[in-house]
Amino acid sequence: MSERLTLPVLPLREVVLFPGVSMPIGAGRPTTLRAVEAALKSDSRLIFAVAQRENVESVTPSVLYTTGTLAKITQIQRGLGGVQLLLHGEQRGTALHYNDNGRYLEAVVREVEDLAPLSLDDPAFVALHREARDRAAELGEKSGLPEDVVRQVLEGVTDPGRLADLVAGYLEIKPAERQGLLETLSVEDRLRRVLVHVQRQIGVLNAQEHIKSQVQEELGERQREMFLREQMKAIRKELGEEDEATEAEQLRKRLEALDLPEAAKKEVARELERLERANRDSMEAQVIRTYLETVAELPWNKRAEESLDLKRAAEILEQDHYGLQDVKDQVLEFLAVRQLRQRSPQGVPRSKPDEEQTRGSILLFVGPPGVGKTSIAKSIARAMGRPYVRISLGGARDEADIRGHRRTYVGAMPGRIIQGMKQAGAKNPVFLLDEVDKLGVSFQGDPASALLEVLDPAQNDSFTDHYLGVPFDLSEVLFIATANFLQSIPGPLLDRLETVNFAGYTEREKLEIAKRYLVPRQVRENGLTPEQFSVTDAALSEIVSSYTREAGVRQLEREIGKLGRKVARRIAGGDVERVTVDAPDVDDLLGRPKVHPERKAGEDQVGVATGMYYTPVGGDIMFVEASVMRGKGELVLTGQLGDVMKESARAALTYAKSHADQLGIPEAAFSGTDIHIHVPAGAIPKDGPSAGVTMATALVSALSRRPARHDLAMTGEITLRGRVLPIGGVKEKVLGAVRAGIRTIVLPEENGPDLDDLPEDVRRSLEVHMVEDLDEVLTLALRGARFEAGHLVFDGEAPAEPSLVAKQN
Repeated sequence: MSERLTLPVLPLREVVLFPGVSMPIGAGRPTTLRAVEAALKSDSRLIFAVAQRENVESVTPSVLYTTGTLAKITQIQRGLGGVQLLLHGEQRGTALHYNDNGRYLEAVVREVEDLAPLSLDDPAFVALHREARDRAAELGEKSGLPEDVVRQVLEGVTDPGRLADLVAGYLEIKPAERQGLLETLSVEDRLRRVLVHVQRQIGVLNAQEHIKSQVQEELGERQREMFLREQMKAIRKELGEEDEATEAEQLRKRLEALDLPEAAKKEVARELERLERANRDSMEAQVIRTYLETVAELPWNKRAEESLDLKRAAEILEQDHYGLQDVKDQVLEFLAVRQLRQRSPQGVPRSKPDEEQTRGSILLFVGPPGVGKTSIAKSIARAMGRPYVRISLGGARDEADIRGHRRTYVGAMPGRIIQGMKQAGAKNPVFLLDEVDKLGVSFQGDPASALLEVLDPAQNDSFTDHYLGVPFDLSEVLFIATANFLQSIPGPLLDRLETVNFAGYTEREKLEIAKRYLVPRQVRENGLTPEQFSVTDAALSEIVSSYTREAGVRQLEREIGKLGRKVARRIAGGDVERVTVDAPDVDDLLGRPKVHPERKAGEDQVGVATGMYYTPVGGDIMFVEASVMRGKGELVLTGQLGDVMKESARAALTYAKSHADQLGIPEAAFSGTDIHIHVPAGAIPKDGPSAGVTMATALVSALSRRPARHDLAMTGEITLRGRVLPIGGVKEKVLGAVRAGIRTIVLPEENGPDLDDLPEDVRRSLEVHMVEDLDEVLTLALRGARFEAGHLVFDGEAPAEPSLVAKQN
């Protein structure tokens, strides 16, 4: 009896290893890897390689054959997905029983010897052995192996049993038939069965050769064409037209090197055939060549290596931009989500391909000019390590700007999206669509509608440009759009975008931006050094308040640049060596102030209330003036007021008339009088409902002849019943009032959460009153007013109004 061995089990799927044969095997299952490691730790490095009855993932003794091969691990190569082994079959073996030790399968194996023939010199056996060797050599040669290699391999095997195993190892037969050969212990039977399989494969190869010869005859015409093409090349060479053929061949090689989608491959092949047939100097050949070069230059499968390091991204955003914390947070959250999706751990099911495409989001940066929308998009590209592409859509009014022109037109070219992808050179750039709210519409189409497909994550994986004519995948592009006004963007397009709001900078933020970025940049651009030119904080504050009126910092940088040029001229002329600009010097260098912002009134006045308004360049205060005079009971409105603002004035007058008794307004105030409401400045159009409380306060002040507070600003919409409704733009309005020197603010109760948008230092400096009814507004805004028992009560008698008591002469 042969010795019993306890060996780790290596289950083989669709493979059978024969003794005397070396074979590479890949292993990746955890139990298999542990079995391999156990075999490597033993001195013999033996493992029991046995085939599975069924191709299943989980291996149990019931799915394994009992007959296998004792194999030695001769080489091992480790990789990320598992190991690659080179096994050499040593001896047949049979498993007496299998055992699962909790880590891997092991088997108690006994070696099995071949059953030799009764006589090795028997003529029948010798003939069988010789025939098997000759047919094996013939099969090797027909399979394409060199004759000397086949002879050398066969001469190295003299034992008939080993010859049968060697040939069986390279036969193309089913795994079950291979296992049958392995389990055949009789050498004579095994040789006979191997010979049958060899003869069958030789017959298959002969049939293949016959079919090949028939096909070659059919291809004779094509070879003739190739021969003629070679002749054409020689003729072109003689005529000096060799460059044309070389150019077409280079173009073909470039296109074949690309991993194009199937539709693009067909289109490119068709156009290449047309190019080869066309005359070089024809217009058609030039159009085709331009098209194929465009296809070759597009990044079909080329990606930029992406960096999703959040700490580095946060540092880059902080380096490039001051403030805008909400915007930075939203950008970093977006990057964090992308990072987690790319690093999903093993075992977590991945999204389906269609879900992968719908999960992307496209950002829309909305805010006034000069607040950093475009520059922060460039910082995002730098933080992510992606190429940056920017196209400006301002004034684009042709659908072909987005989708391109069809190639039937003379001078056709791709749209701006495809041109941008070609410029990026990668499939995953950061693509900025600047000024998307300024798209135009004309008889040539609506470019905003063409953008619907580009900016829809569920569709842009197959964006078809009219010029290309084949789908191009835009799903990996990070699109960022910018706009100044949301109202100008069509609803369906806006629905596809995730909006990020940029508010204007406060004066304190502008001061910090000037110190950190603008002054150093202008020092460099004007050829100065920090030792030669410096600007004090007081001077910068003076420039911000008296020379610029904007939400962003573009005009501020221009003024600092002008300051730098003035100083550079003085230093270049030798007048001075260094200049430190302080607040008193600004007037001399930049001239008189160009901006005269509203300041709070110097004293309380009857019929004058202070409101707040919003503009794209920031907020400010405005004065609403009301005056009562003799007349026919008309309401006069001046100051270029819009329809909504006029309706607010009428609502305020109706409220005052219907609540005259509670507001302390005498009955004579309405009889035979005209009421005039004016909002300076008269040259600027104004509209919106948020001046309702201001108009009502000015009106009640004029009618009751009680002064309104000059140190208080208010905003809010009113109803006929006196309710104060919420409004928008709270942050900008309050900051405008603070710039005007006002520290007491009246806001609608429902706008309370909007105060969180204000900087902490501004919130601490303000006295904010949240109101729900106009009664509360009047109590706060009119001097000496208080509400008692539902009536507005004033301290002291109201002064007489000369225009009302004056008698006609």
